[in-house]
Amino acid sequence: MTNAEQNIETPFNEEFCTRLEYRICHELKKSTDPVLKGFWCDGISWLPNEKQLTKKHVNNKRKIETKAWIGRTGQTEFKAIINFGQKALSKYAKGMDLTDCIHDLKFQAEWIEIDIENKKIKIELN
Repeated sequence: MTNAEQNIETPFNEEFCTRLEYRICHELKKSTDPVLKGFWCDGISWLPNEKQLTKKHVNNKRKIETKAWIGRTGQTEFKAIINFGQKALSKYAKGMDLTDCIHDLKFQAEWIEIDIENKKIKIELN
């Protein structure tokens, strides 16, 4: 899939970000943290700066920083830091779909960290 605005073919694309958004919504919905009650995610930008989408950058930094819209209205802009685990790094290097690097519904450990005060969300991919 091509990132239309930047004309870069990348597995970090609209489809992946939409699937990640839905998984985050599911996690927020089941959260027992009273501060996060009623929070949801209304999107994750798949258009970070062009340099971040290069295979070299992802391999070296092991992350992509972009924006996410989260909160009770789903409209508060957060800095989203998407950290790549070994599986995600390998798939990104090969230009393969990252969807199965998103933790599944049965995963019990924390893979999302939300800092409301500083408006940041950290996401760990497999």
